[in-house]
Amino acid sequence: MENIDKLYAKIDNVLSEVHKVVVGQDYLINRLLVGLFTNGHILLEGVPGLAKTKTINTLSKVLDLGFRRIQFTPDLLPSDLIGTMIYNQKSGDFEVKKGPIFANLILADEVNRAPAKVQSALLEAMAERQVTIGEESYILDKPFLVMATQNPVEQEGTYPLPEAQVDRFMMKVFVNYLDKKSELEMIRKISNLDFVEDIKPILSKKDILEIKSLINNITISDMLERYIVELVFATRNPEEYGLKEEARYIQFGVSPRAGIALHQAAKALAFFDKRDYVLPEDIKALVADVFNHRIILNYEAEADGITTRQIIDVILKKVAIGG
Repeated sequence: MENIDKLYAKIDNVLSEVHKVVVGQDYLINRLLVGLFTNGHILLEGVPGLAKTKTINTLSKVLDLGFRRIQFTPDLLPSDLIGTMIYNQKSGDFEVKKGPIFANLILADEVNRAPAKVQSALLEAMAERQVTIGEESYILDKPFLVMATQNPVEQEGTYPLPEAQVDRFMMKVFVNYLDKKSELEMIRKISNLDFVEDIKPILSKKDILEIKSLINNITISDMLERYIVELVFATRNPEEYGLKEEARYIQFGVSPRAGIALHQAAKALAFFDKRDYVLPEDIKALVADVFNHRIILNYEAEADGITTRQIIDVILKKVAIGG
């Protein structure tokens, strides 16, 4: 119990350290930590300037993990991501030159700007936690977390992400503007030319593994597990749940990974709230982040201005716990 209390204290210290540099964005920080402690990759969507890169970079320093930012562009090659074989004239042999993917935290900036071959290389790293260079496969270091960003404004020169890759992201998190108070605080802090980032590492890799183990052992009742399944099936067979209007707009429901991700993330949220059991509120708080990129709407939904978030809100109202 004493060790758990120390880890809880360290989590609080992580948030304090990050907030030395990053103003607000508590929601974003929480979801990044959920992904880290449950081996889930995070897709971030938001306009430029919302401190997405700054938050992830600061978090890597606080967690004492290796961080690499990769700017995805149309001319990016798979070798720019994973590495390549180079010829050593002295030895007369080919040697492996590892790419930036060999880090703990990867920021894939504007991930939808890279072509299919690069996406394929990233998908292998995300799914298998390994990359293939030449004829050899190389295991990536643990923990390994990909945080990819998408800019919802500029769509010229972008490549739609394959559904299989989108599904590999545990959550899709929408990053919003700060409120007025936080915006003022941010302006004052960043405008100070004497401002120096004084970030201290708080959590070690050993601590992260211990937290993962604690989260894995958090209790979730049979009733709540069935609730997760009902939410999943409501997206696949909406008419059976009285969602006749929504059924017109849903082309495909969520994949099996959605239920797994919701189950794992709910445990992490319970841990952050210093509980050893999951509440219905944990599941409800995460449904939108886990489902919004997995529900595929048809053209009729686009024409009528219907969003996945609206569909999810109705599902949450219709599907009863234990019902």
